[in-house]
Amino acid sequence: MKREKKIAKQRRRRRLRVRRRMFGTSERPRLTVYRSNKNFSCQAVNDEEGKTLFALSTGSKAFREMHGYGGNVGSAAKLGILVASGLKSVGITSVAFDRGHFHYHGRIKAFAEKLREGKIEF
Repeated sequence: MKREKKIAKQRRRRRLRVRRRMFGTSERPRLTVYRSNKNFSCQAVNDEEGKTLFALSTGSKAFREMHGYGGNVGSAAKLGILVASGLKSVGITSVAFDRGHFHYHGRIKAFAEKLREGKIEF
């Protein structure tokens, strides 16, 4: 139990350290990502108004029908392509990338690279 509490404390500190530097606006919303063992999700948030402008997940029915399993690097990359096109359709071209407590590696990195390829700046 002591180990789990230590890991949770480290994650909380890392999340706060990352969040301290960014704030989402209507022109440049905060794009927050979350990964679990089975899925990967993201949402663009306007922190001024406290509203979610765009959200997409590998757990959604439409994504599962097209791509299947959502817990690997390939699915995160496919989601990055879909999110880039979705953000452009909403009129967002620049975001503040909030990786939360996750390291910039693996699925997070693949997702971010596909966003950059889709001409989303951060």
